[in-house]
Parts: sequence; C-alpha cells; structure tokens
Amino acid sequence: MDLSIAAILAQDGITTGAIYALLALARVLVFSVTRVIFIPQGEFVSYGALTLAALQTQKFPLTSWLLVAMGVCTFIVETASVLRHSERRKLAGRLVPVFAGKYLVFPIAVFFVVQALAPMTLPMLVQIAITLLLVVPMGPMLYRLAYQPLAEASTLLLLIVSVGVHFALTGLGLVMFGAEGSRTQAFSDASFNIGSVMVSGQSLWVVGVSVVMILALYFYFDRSLSGKALRATAVNRLGARLVGIGTVQAGRLAFTLAAVLGVLCGILIAPITTIYYESGFLIGLKGFVGAIIGGLVSYPVAALGAILVGLLESYSSFWASAYKEVIVFTLILPVLLWLSLTSKHVEEDEE
Repeated sequence: MDLSIAAILAQDGITTGAIYALLALARVLVFSVTRVIFIPQGEFVSYGALTLAALQTQKFPLTSWLLVAMGVCTFIVETASVLRHSERRKLAGRLVPVFAGKYLVFPIAVFFVVQALAPMTLPMLVQIAITLLLVVPMGPMLYRLAYQPLAEASTLLLLIVSVGVHFALTGLGLVMFGAEGSRTQAFSDASFNIGSVMVSGQSLWVVGVSVVMILALYFYFDRSLSGKALRATAVNRLGARLVGIGTVQAGRLAFTLAAVLGVLCGILIAPITTIYYESGFLIGLKGFVGAIIGGLVSYPVAALGAILVGLLESYSSFWASAYKEVIVFTLILPVLLWLSLTSKHVEEDEE
C-alpha cells in the first residue's frame, strides 16, 4: 500500500468516523440520562436519509403519516394520564388543549405542508428542514409511548423494549420505503487536491457539520440551563429530582437531541452510500461500538472511539473486505474485557 492509497482510506475512515461519532454521542447521552440503550437510533438514520431521498424525487414521504399516527397515540396516552390522576384531572382544561396543539395540530399541519410542497422542486436546505420537521418530533413521542412508562424499570427490561421498538420501526420502514435503496444528491461536487490526495467536497461537508454539532453540544451542555440539567440527571437521577429537575423532561430532551443527531447522520451519509430501510441498524451499531469504547459515559472518548471505528473499517475494507464487519465489531471485545476488569460491579437493587 503506497501513501496515496493510505491517505484516501484515511479520508474515507475519518468521514464515516465523524458520522459514527455523532451516533456515539447520541447513544451516550440517551443512556446516561435515561439508562436506555437506544437501539432504534439507527432507524432515525434510515428515516432521515430515505425521507430526504423521497423529497428529492418529488414523492410524498410516508413518514408524514407515521408522524400523525404517533401524535394521535401520544395525545391519547397523555390525556389518559391526566384523567387517571385526581390531582392532574383538575388541570385537564389547561393541559388537554396544550397536548392537542403539540400532538394533533402540529403533526397535521406538517402533514399538509409536506403534501403541498412534495411535488415541487425545492432547494436542498428546504428539503433538509422538512426532513428534520418530519422525523425529529418522533424522538420525544417515542420516549413518551415506549420508555417513559418504564422509566424506573431495570436496564435489562429497557434493553428488551429497545429491541422490540427497533423491530417495529424496521418493519414500518419496509412498509413506508420499500426494499429498494436510495441515495441522495451530494452537498458539493467540488474536489480539492492536497498534495497527491484528492479531497471531496462531500467529505469536507460531513466532517465540518460533525465538528460544528459536537462543538454545539459542548457549549449547550456547558452554558445552557437545560444542558446543565441534562448533565445533572446523567450524574444522579435521584439527586436531580430532589433539586427540582424533571427527569421526565430530561428524558424527552435527550431523545429529541438523539433524534436530531440521528436524522443529521442519515442526511450526511445518504450521498456517500446507498441507504436501505434496515441500513441504519448496522450504522447505529458502529456508533454503539464507539460509545462502548467511551464506557457509555465519556463523550470525548466515545467520539474518538467512533473515529477509530471508521478508520478500522476503511483499512480493513482494503485488506480484508469480506471480513471488515467482523474486524470492526471484534474491537468491542477487548474494550468490554477491560471495562469488566476495571469497573466496580453494582447490584441492580443498589443503583
């Protein structure tokens, strides 16, 4: 292997590693705040990529129907929760209209806006905005429907629920998008020569957006009140609750941020590779390997671990393409062994 090939492989590895880094940060965020190993993170990648692909081919994305359906279900669950408790029932006249606005009016309004705009040739920024508007609200709705009722359950039970939600969303993805894959238009067709290596504009876009998002998350957690509340909940859920931080609101916010990162990853990776309805699962797993390297706790180590996964995948595809997935996922074994030997084991009842 000469230096030019090594540089090209490094460019590919860093590009995909930047996407895996965003997914790893989302996994760490959700787990640290809610103790949920968010396996369905990959479905947000697929939904984001395939929704954007539908808009670019001037087709009406069926994720609009899913958004309305999830909104109706969430409204029913929230209203039933209010009516079930006598103390909250007194506030039903004020809460139910708020729920109706959030979970009925908003999804239906988005549905009709998308229905009107889908046949048009739209600028890419508008297509990306519509994609975010359609898929991101599903994050907090999913938390309310599947995870919030089990917020105090064991980590194992939450993992089982995540597996079930993953299979449900994968099946819905097949119904909405079909078995054919799609690839979106590149953000930039430009290319730059750095020495003997040609760097594509798409790679620069991916790395640039990933760096901006990581910096934005850093400043959000460090400077904003809600970001500090998320950090406090991640450190100690009971302590956060005692000082007045709503752990339910923290969970919804964590899922919202995870949905944003998932959809952005789908938008970024769709011009690079063909995305199928089930592709997000494998992409999300590689982000999960990065999160495991960070112990599902450390954001910087998780991001660096995800970039390592991208580089390892790129070079192994050159040396042993038939075994690249095996090589990538084997990386998790020594990390798990090291974590097992160095961490203090705590019984479930003592958490």
